[in-house]
Amino acid sequence: MAKNRLKRQLLKEKLFAKNRLVIVNEDTFAELFSLRLTLMNVFVGVSSAAILIVTLTTFLIAFTPLREFIPGYASTKLKKDATQLALQSDSLMVALQKNEAYIASIKQILTGNLEHAQLNKDSILATKSVEKEAVALEPSPEEVQIRELADKEDKYNLFEKAQAKVNVVLFAPVNGSITQKYSVRKKHLAVDVAVTKNTPIKSIADGTVIFSDWTPSSGYVVVIRHKNGFVSVYKNASAATKEQGDVVKTREVIALAGAAGRESSSSQLHFELWKEGQPVDPTQYIAFN
Repeated sequence: MAKNRLKRQLLKEKLFAKNRLVIVNEDTFAELFSLRLTLMNVFVGVSSAAILIVTLTTFLIAFTPLREFIPGYASTKLKKDATQLALQSDSLMVALQKNEAYIASIKQILTGNLEHAQLNKDSILATKSVEKEAVALEPSPEEVQIRELADKEDKYNLFEKAQAKVNVVLFAPVNGSITQKYSVRKKHLAVDVAVTKNTPIKSIADGTVIFSDWTPSSGYVVVIRHKNGFVSVYKNASAATKEQGDVVKTREVIALAGAAGRESSSSQLHFELWKEGQPVDPTQYIAFN
Protein backbone atom coordinates (compact mmCIF):
# COMPACT_ATOMS: atom_id res chain seq x y z
CA MET A 1 0.00 0.00 0.00
CA ALA A 2 2.75 2.40 0.88
CA LYS A 3 4.52 1.68 -2.42
CA ASN A 4 1.35 2.36 -4.42
CA ARG A 5 0.73 5.54 -2.52
CA LEU A 6 4.30 6.59 -3.18
CA LYS A 7 3.96 5.87 -6.90
CA ARG A 8 0.75 7.91 -7.14
CA GLN A 9 2.41 10.78 -5.31
CA LEU A 10 5.40 10.70 -7.64
CA LEU A 11 3.12 10.61 -10.69
CA LYS A 12 1.14 13.54 -9.34
CA GLU A 13 4.27 15.49 -8.74
CA LYS A 14 5.45 14.83 -12.31
CA LEU A 15 2.11 15.84 -13.82
CA PHE A 16 1.87 19.04 -11.87
CA ALA A 17 5.55 19.85 -11.73
CA LYS A 18 6.02 23.35 -13.14
CA ASN A 19 8.32 23.71 -16.12
CA ARG A 20 9.27 26.79 -18.07
CA LEU A 21 9.41 27.02 -21.81
CA VAL A 22 11.84 29.78 -22.71
CA ILE A 23 12.69 31.18 -26.15
CA VAL A 24 15.97 33.14 -26.23
CA ASN A 25 17.98 34.96 -28.86
CA GLU A 26 20.79 32.72 -30.02
CA ASP A 27 23.32 35.55 -30.31
CA THR A 28 22.54 37.65 -27.24
CA PHE A 29 20.81 34.98 -25.14
CA ALA A 30 18.16 37.58 -24.35
CA GLU A 31 14.84 36.06 -23.29
CA LEU A 32 12.17 36.62 -25.93
CA PHE A 33 9.30 34.50 -24.63
CA SER A 34 8.67 32.26 -21.65
CA LEU A 35 5.77 30.04 -20.67
CA ARG A 36 5.17 28.08 -17.50
CA LEU A 37 3.76 24.62 -18.24
CA THR A 38 2.95 21.37 -16.55
CA LEU A 39 2.49 17.96 -18.10
CA MET A 40 -1.17 18.09 -17.12
CA ASN A 41 -1.64 21.41 -18.93
CA VAL A 42 0.03 20.01 -22.07
CA PHE A 43 -2.14 16.87 -21.97
CA VAL A 44 -5.35 18.86 -21.51
CA GLY A 45 -4.41 21.31 -24.27
CA VAL A 46 -3.54 18.60 -26.81
CA SER A 47 -6.72 16.63 -25.98
CA SER A 48 -8.88 19.74 -26.33
CA ALA A 49 -7.31 20.59 -29.69
CA ALA A 50 -7.89 17.04 -30.95
CA ILE A 51 -11.53 17.09 -29.84
CA LEU A 52 -12.02 20.49 -31.50
CA ILE A 53 -10.53 19.27 -34.79
CA VAL A 54 -12.73 16.14 -34.79
CA THR A 55 -15.83 18.22 -34.01
CA LEU A 56 -15.15 20.71 -36.80
CA THR A 57 -14.45 17.93 -39.31
CA THR A 58 -17.68 16.14 -38.41
CA PHE A 59 -19.65 19.38 -38.76
CA LEU A 60 -18.16 20.09 -42.18
CA ILE A 61 -18.94 16.59 -43.44
CA ALA A 62 -22.46 16.46 -42.05
CA PHE A 63 -23.80 19.96 -42.68
CA THR A 64 -21.83 21.56 -45.53
CA PRO A 65 -21.39 20.79 -49.27
CA LEU A 66 -17.68 20.26 -48.71
CA ARG A 67 -18.38 16.58 -48.06
CA GLU A 68 -18.92 16.08 -51.79
CA PHE A 69 -15.22 16.78 -52.39
CA ILE A 70 -14.18 13.88 -50.15
CA PRO A 71 -13.01 10.93 -52.33
CA GLY A 72 -15.47 8.04 -52.25
CA TYR A 73 -18.34 10.06 -50.81
CA ALA A 74 -21.50 10.47 -52.93
CA SER A 75 -24.32 12.82 -52.01
CA THR A 76 -28.00 11.89 -52.19
CA LYS A 77 -28.56 14.30 -55.06
CA LEU A 78 -25.74 12.74 -57.07
CA LYS A 79 -27.18 9.27 -56.50
CA LYS A 80 -30.65 10.45 -57.59
CA ASP A 81 -29.26 12.13 -60.70
CA ALA A 82 -27.25 9.02 -61.57
CA THR A 83 -30.37 6.84 -61.27
CA GLN A 84 -32.40 9.17 -63.49
CA LEU A 85 -29.63 9.27 -66.09
CA ALA A 86 -29.46 5.47 -66.12
CA LEU A 87 -33.22 5.21 -66.70
CA GLN A 88 -33.11 7.83 -69.44
CA SER A 89 -30.22 6.08 -71.16
CA ASP A 90 -32.18 2.81 -71.17
CA SER A 91 -35.19 4.56 -72.71
CA LEU A 92 -32.98 6.20 -75.33
CA MET A 93 -31.44 2.85 -76.21
CA VAL A 94 -34.91 1.34 -76.80
CA ALA A 95 -35.97 4.33 -78.92
CA LEU A 96 -32.70 4.15 -80.87
CA GLN A 97 -33.22 0.47 -81.64
CA LYS A 98 -36.75 1.19 -82.93
CA ASN A 99 -35.52 4.06 -85.09
CA GLU A 100 -32.67 1.98 -86.50
CA ALA A 101 -35.06 -0.83 -87.40
CA TYR A 102 -37.46 1.69 -88.96
CA ILE A 103 -34.68 3.32 -91.01
CA ALA A 104 -33.45 -0.11 -92.12
CA SER A 105 -36.96 -0.89 -93.38
CA ILE A 106 -37.06 2.37 -95.33
CA LYS A 107 -33.68 1.53 -96.88
CA GLN A 108 -35.08 -1.82 -98.02
CA ILE A 109 -37.93 0.00 -99.75
CA LEU A 110 -35.56 2.45 -101.42
CA THR A 111 -33.36 -0.36 -102.73
CA GLY A 112 -36.36 -2.33 -103.99
CA ASN A 113 -36.08 -5.16 -101.44
CA LEU A 114 -39.76 -5.24 -100.47
CA GLU A 115 -39.97 -8.82 -99.27
CA HIS A 116 -39.30 -8.13 -95.59
CA ALA A 117 -39.95 -4.38 -95.44
CA GLN A 118 -42.24 -3.11 -92.70
CA LEU A 119 -43.16 0.52 -92.08
CA ASN A 120 -45.34 0.13 -88.99
CA LYS A 121 -43.11 1.91 -86.48
CA ASP A 122 -45.20 0.94 -83.44
CA SER A 123 -44.78 -2.78 -84.13
CA ILE A 124 -41.45 -2.75 -85.94
CA LEU A 125 -39.70 -4.91 -83.32
CA ALA A 126 -42.44 -7.51 -83.22
CA THR A 127 -42.52 -7.95 -86.98
CA LYS A 128 -38.81 -8.73 -87.12
CA SER A 129 -39.22 -12.02 -85.25
CA VAL A 130 -42.30 -13.21 -87.16
CA GLU A 131 -41.59 -15.80 -89.80
CA LYS A 132 -43.68 -16.09 -92.92
CA GLU A 133 -45.99 -19.06 -93.06
CA ALA A 134 -46.55 -21.02 -96.20
CA VAL A 135 -49.85 -19.99 -97.79
CA ALA A 136 -51.64 -22.10 -100.34
CA LEU A 137 -52.39 -19.86 -103.33
CA GLU A 138 -54.28 -22.42 -105.39
CA PRO A 139 -58.10 -21.96 -105.05
CA SER A 140 -60.22 -24.82 -103.83
CA PRO A 141 -63.04 -26.30 -106.00
CA GLU A 142 -65.63 -24.45 -103.92
CA GLU A 143 -63.82 -21.15 -104.52
CA VAL A 144 -63.70 -21.83 -108.26
CA GLN A 145 -67.50 -22.32 -108.33
CA ILE A 146 -68.09 -19.15 -106.32
CA ARG A 147 -65.84 -17.17 -108.69
CA GLU A 148 -67.73 -18.48 -111.74
CA LEU A 149 -71.05 -17.46 -110.21
CA ALA A 150 -69.66 -14.03 -109.36
CA ASP A 151 -68.36 -13.57 -112.93
CA LYS A 152 -71.80 -14.44 -114.32
CA GLU A 153 -73.49 -11.95 -112.01
CA ASP A 154 -70.97 -9.23 -112.81
CA LYS A 155 -71.51 -9.75 -116.52
CA TYR A 156 -74.87 -8.01 -116.27
CA ASN A 157 -73.90 -5.58 -113.55
CA LEU A 158 -74.17 -1.94 -114.64
CA PHE A 159 -71.55 -0.95 -112.08
CA GLU A 160 -69.00 -3.54 -113.12
CA LYS A 161 -66.29 -0.95 -113.65
CA ALA A 162 -66.94 0.88 -110.38
CA GLN A 163 -63.95 1.23 -108.07
CA ALA A 164 -63.83 0.08 -104.48
CA LYS A 165 -65.20 2.62 -102.03
CA VAL A 166 -62.63 4.23 -99.78
CA ASN A 167 -62.98 6.86 -97.08
CA VAL A 168 -59.63 8.51 -97.84
CA VAL A 169 -59.11 11.15 -100.51
CA LEU A 170 -55.64 11.08 -102.08
CA PHE A 171 -54.57 13.29 -104.98
CA ALA A 172 -52.44 12.13 -107.90
CA PRO A 173 -48.75 13.06 -107.59
CA VAL A 174 -48.63 13.54 -111.38
CA ASN A 175 -51.03 13.14 -114.30
CA GLY A 176 -49.94 10.68 -116.93
CA SER A 177 -50.26 7.21 -118.41
CA ILE A 178 -49.37 4.18 -116.30
CA THR A 179 -46.62 2.27 -118.09
CA GLN A 180 -46.36 -0.53 -115.52
CA LYS A 181 -49.12 -1.50 -113.13
CA TYR A 182 -49.02 -2.72 -109.55
CA SER A 183 -48.50 -6.49 -109.52
CA VAL A 184 -47.84 -8.73 -106.54
CA ARG A 185 -47.17 -11.70 -108.79
CA LYS A 186 -44.40 -9.80 -110.62
CA LYS A 187 -43.18 -8.28 -107.34
CA HIS A 188 -43.74 -4.81 -108.74
CA LEU A 189 -45.40 -3.17 -105.74
CA ALA A 190 -45.74 0.24 -107.35
CA VAL A 191 -47.02 2.02 -110.44
CA ASP A 192 -44.81 3.67 -113.06
CA VAL A 193 -46.33 6.82 -114.57
CA ALA A 194 -44.94 8.35 -117.77
CA VAL A 195 -44.48 12.13 -117.58
CA THR A 196 -42.41 14.80 -119.30
CA LYS A 197 -39.08 15.94 -117.92
CA ASN A 198 -39.17 18.38 -114.99
CA THR A 199 -42.87 17.75 -114.35
CA PRO A 200 -43.67 18.87 -110.76
CA ILE A 201 -44.26 15.93 -108.43
CA LYS A 202 -46.83 16.78 -105.75
CA SER A 203 -47.66 15.31 -102.36
CA ILE A 204 -50.79 13.14 -102.38
CA ALA A 205 -51.87 14.45 -98.94
CA ASP A 206 -50.67 16.36 -95.90
CA GLY A 207 -47.69 14.76 -94.20
CA THR A 208 -44.09 14.89 -93.02
CA VAL A 209 -41.03 14.12 -95.15
CA ILE A 210 -39.13 11.24 -93.52
CA PHE A 211 -36.57 10.76 -96.31
CA SER A 212 -35.31 13.00 -99.09
CA ASP A 213 -31.99 12.26 -100.79
CA TRP A 214 -30.30 11.00 -103.93
CA THR A 215 -29.80 7.26 -104.43
CA PRO A 216 -27.63 5.53 -107.06
CA SER A 217 -30.42 3.23 -108.28
CA SER A 218 -33.47 5.52 -108.18
CA GLY A 219 -32.18 9.09 -108.44
CA TYR A 220 -33.77 11.45 -105.95
CA VAL A 221 -36.21 9.69 -103.65
CA VAL A 222 -38.78 11.32 -101.34
CA VAL A 223 -40.73 9.41 -98.67
CA ILE A 224 -43.66 11.08 -96.88
CA ARG A 225 -45.60 9.83 -93.85
CA HIS A 226 -49.32 10.73 -93.90
CA LYS A 227 -52.24 10.27 -91.53
CA ASN A 228 -54.27 7.05 -91.30
CA GLY A 229 -51.12 4.93 -91.58
CA PHE A 230 -50.24 5.90 -95.19
CA VAL A 231 -46.69 6.30 -96.48
CA SER A 232 -46.01 7.47 -100.04
CA VAL A 233 -42.73 6.89 -101.91
CA TYR A 234 -41.65 8.92 -104.97
CA LYS A 235 -38.67 7.64 -106.99
CA ASN A 236 -36.77 8.57 -110.17
CA ALA A 237 -36.88 12.32 -109.54
CA SER A 238 -34.27 14.64 -111.00
CA ALA A 239 -34.40 17.01 -108.00
CA ALA A 240 -36.04 17.21 -104.60
CA THR A 241 -37.55 20.47 -103.32
CA LYS A 242 -38.16 19.28 -99.76
CA GLU A 243 -35.80 18.03 -97.08
CA GLN A 244 -36.18 15.45 -94.34
CA GLY A 245 -38.35 16.80 -91.52
CA ASP A 246 -40.32 19.26 -93.69
CA VAL A 247 -44.09 19.38 -93.27
CA VAL A 248 -45.91 19.42 -96.61
CA LYS A 249 -49.47 20.17 -97.64
CA THR A 250 -51.69 18.38 -100.11
CA ARG A 251 -50.58 18.91 -103.74
CA GLU A 252 -47.47 20.80 -102.64
CA VAL A 253 -44.51 20.31 -105.01
CA ILE A 254 -41.91 18.02 -103.43
CA ALA A 255 -39.71 17.08 -106.42
CA LEU A 256 -39.24 17.30 -110.20
CA ALA A 257 -39.54 14.34 -112.53
CA GLY A 258 -36.31 13.04 -114.04
CA ALA A 259 -35.42 11.71 -117.47
CA ALA A 260 -34.22 8.37 -118.77
CA GLY A 261 -31.21 10.05 -120.40
CA ARG A 262 -29.62 13.46 -120.69
CA GLU A 263 -31.04 14.10 -124.15
CA SER A 264 -34.42 12.50 -123.45
CA SER A 265 -37.46 14.62 -122.75
CA SER A 266 -39.54 11.75 -121.30
CA SER A 267 -39.34 10.22 -117.85
CA GLN A 268 -41.43 8.20 -115.45
CA LEU A 269 -42.36 8.40 -111.80
CA HIS A 270 -42.05 5.24 -109.73
CA PHE A 271 -44.76 5.67 -107.09
CA GLU A 272 -45.39 3.38 -104.10
CA LEU A 273 -48.18 3.56 -101.53
CA TRP A 274 -48.03 1.83 -98.15
CA LYS A 275 -50.87 1.37 -95.68
CA GLU A 276 -50.06 0.42 -92.07
CA GLY A 277 -46.76 -1.16 -93.07
CA GLN A 278 -48.02 -3.09 -96.11
CA PRO A 279 -47.85 -2.11 -99.82
CA VAL A 280 -51.19 -1.40 -101.54
CA ASP A 281 -52.24 -0.73 -105.13
CA PRO A 282 -52.17 3.06 -105.56
CA THR A 283 -54.88 2.92 -108.26
CA GLN A 284 -57.41 1.90 -105.58
CA TYR A 285 -57.06 5.37 -104.07
CA ILE A 286 -55.72 7.58 -106.87
CA ALA A 287 -56.76 8.28 -110.47
CA PHE A 288 -53.60 9.11 -112.49
CA ASN A 289 -55.37 10.02 -115.77
